[in-house]
Amino acid sequence: MGRTLSEDLRSRVVRAVEGGLSRRAAAERFGVGVATAIRWVRVFHATGATRARPKGGDQRSQRIEAYRAVILGAVDAKVDITLVELAEMLRREHGAHFAPSTVWRFLDRHAMTLKKNGARGRARAARRHGQAPRLVQRAA
Repeated sequence: MGRTLSEDLRSRVVRAVEGGLSRRAAAERFGVGVATAIRWVRVFHATGATRARPKGGDQRSQRIEAYRAVILGAVDAKVDITLVELAEMLRREHGAHFAPSTVWRFLDRHAMTLKKNGARGRARAARRHGQAPRLVQRAA
């Protein structure tokens, strides 16, 4: 991913195009790509802004967030439900396929975690019997 170019450069390219230069000529004059100049002017016409959009960050959590009420309801109904059980319940009842790690990140964002003290012993015992460790709600 390339670095973000300055807002000053963006606004100069847009002003040049608005002043009569073609997008190609403005791009050559300011040393940016033609596609970049076209995109900047298009965004300026659509939004009136020349500022760069934020880079990176979360792009997909809205998919699991759509099931927020279902997941938190299942945790409330069965406090010691496992990640695997939650993922399976979402697949079975809603046709939504999520890895247990995705469910974990969701629960972590919503202050749910594995209880550390007594849970270690239960987790060890559960692994001996082929079960997954269970979750509890973290105090906010």
